[in-house]
Order: sequence, then C-alpha cells, then structure tokens
Amino acid sequence: MPKLIVVTREGEEREVEGEVGLSVMEVIRDNGFDELLALCGGCCSCATCHVHVDPEFADKLTPMSEDENDLLDSSSDRDDRSRLSCQIQFTSALDGLKVTIAAED
Repeated sequence: MPKLIVVTREGEEREVEGEVGLSVMEVIRDNGFDELLALCGGCCSCATCHVHVDPEFADKLTPMSEDENDLLDSSSDRDDRSRLSCQIQFTSALDGLKVTIAAED
C-alpha cells in the first residue's frame, strides 16, 4: 500500500499506509488523526480538512475545483500549497505524499 506522511499541527510527523481509491482525508481520518475534523464527511462543503501539500507533489494532483477554491478562501491559513484533503484521491502515484494539517480556523 502507498504511504502518506502526515504532519500534525504540533509538528509531529507520522507515516501511515493508505488504501488506493480513498481520499487523503479518509486516509488521515482512518489512521486516527483527530485534529482533522472533516465535518462534512468529504462533500466539499466545509474547509475543516484543509491541509498544506508538499510542493514536490503539486504537479501530481488533479486541479482544484472552483468550489474547493472558494471554500479555501474562507481560511486564514490558506497559502499556495493549500488543498482540501477530501478532494485529493489517494493513488499509488502519490506514494510518499506529505501533507501538513492546517491551523484550525
């Protein structure tokens, strides 16, 4: 299974395995990271699964939708690496992807 590296808000880095076909949000949630709220359950209707993606993987991600972009605009912690983890499908091409859980708004 491909690996996902998750950095918590406190800076703790942990490598977990993720099932291909799940969203990055689901992989994070299923591995016990409670600080990623994902209140809408992955419907792209909140921004509580906001992460910062390692720049090395930026070109491997699908483009951001207008809805995702609009939701991220509401975050004070948004930067050029911001994505909603529910909108990133975890694939074997993303093996080693590193994401940092964004500050809570």
